[in-house]
Amino acid sequence: MSFLVSEELSFRIPVELRYEVCDPYAIRMTFHLPGDAPVTWAFGRELLLDGLNSPSGDGDVHIGPTEPEGLSDVHIRLQVGEDRALFRAGTAPLVAFLDRTDKLVPLGQECTLGDFEGNLEDALGRILAEEQNAG
Repeated sequence: MSFLVSEELSFRIPVELRYEVCDPYAIRMTFHLPGDAPVTWAFGRELLLDGLNSPSGDGDVHIGPTEPEGLSDVHIRLQVGEDRALFRAGTAPLVAFLDRTDKLVPLGQECTLGDFEGNLEDALGRILAEEQNAG
């Protein structure tokens, strides 16, 4: 994935994508920026899927294609307060990742996983802990 510093400057960074069946609605992206501790963002799996084809997201995460027509790369914009980071990723690896998550838990079938509501509080606690550690 590329971290876009400005229109003229970008650099490649390693990004780890994770999906856990115990938190079936979310995906996690861990960004490994040089000289900094890894930063993990959790957001909806469906947001990533929607963002491959059209601009999606409100709040802190926005995802959308770089070109309006055809399958292009995607921009992922993350924001905390006034601080923003813009990344560019190839569509193919994201589609492959989403395909693997769909094999684990098909989209739309997340609520059929046993005691999901009972585990929701634990999942939210983990996400909040990740956010506090990232901040």
